[in-house]
Amino acid sequence: MLPEIKELAKKLVSEGIDGFTEIKPGVLVGKSVKIHESAVIEPPAVIGHGCEVRVGAYIRGNVITGENCVIGNSSELKNCILLSRVQVPHYNYVGDSVLGNRAHMGAGAICSNLKSDKSNVAVKGDEIYETGLRKFGAILGDGADIGCGSVLNPGTVIGRESSVYPLTSVRGVIPCRCIVKSSSEIVVRRNSDKEGNRQCAE
Repeated sequence: MLPEIKELAKKLVSEGIDGFTEIKPGVLVGKSVKIHESAVIEPPAVIGHGCEVRVGAYIRGNVITGENCVIGNSSELKNCILLSRVQVPHYNYVGDSVLGNRAHMGAGAICSNLKSDKSNVAVKGDEIYETGLRKFGAILGDGADIGCGSVLNPGTVIGRESSVYPLTSVRGVIPCRCIVKSSSEIVVRRNSDKEGNRQCAE
């Protein structure tokens, strides 16, 4: 998906979407969108209905959002998809990533998308998935909540309804409905049940 975001965004802009307005070449915006005058949006970009782009936000292009998202002060987005009601409200970096519905990133939390040795990113869960991509940030499931100041290392996958404690460095695949208390302590939520875990597996 990540290598295709640019072309998808360009296609949406060129074909147009009912109820959307092209506010400048390559930038398509839905209804009731609030964009602060200090925000910068580079094409191609599609901003969904009811979104808010706050002071100093920087959308670097190849970005598609769903509805009612918050892109906050001094947050930077690049080559990513945000589904509906995603919040990246304070000093966040989201690069080469996909954030599910209602995902939330606390202040200063970032999706790191490039390894220090510049080699291709692999997603490491029960198996190792070679992405073939030099830049790959994170994938957040619906309702994932990332604590303030946390770093999601390249290739991190956070399952639905899972939470990460503040100031945590995370890598690999985190299952659904878990709490990441530290890089070495992950617990299942007490209210998780067999049905919920079965749905996660699906």
